[in-house]
Amino acid sequence: MVSYKPLFRYCLEHDITKAQCRQKCGISPNTWTKINKGEEVSMTILNKICATFGISYGDIIEYVDEDKTAEGRNDG
Repeated sequence: MVSYKPLFRYCLEHDITKAQCRQKCGISPNTWTKINKGEEVSMTILNKICATFGISYGDIIEYVDEDKTAEGRNDG
């Protein structure tokens, strides 16, 4: 599973709102909704984000093991 927490962290650290990020990168509202929901988006979208801010994939996404995430929720 992919997480966009690094992207959101980057925006926060650079005083960029999510709306500003979406607009600067030229990302459609529907695609931005997918990002906010943690859904997968195309490499083209990730490339747009990286090119806009001069950063790499590791700065905007991270892999999260779904099994470990589910285990953490069930530990209750």
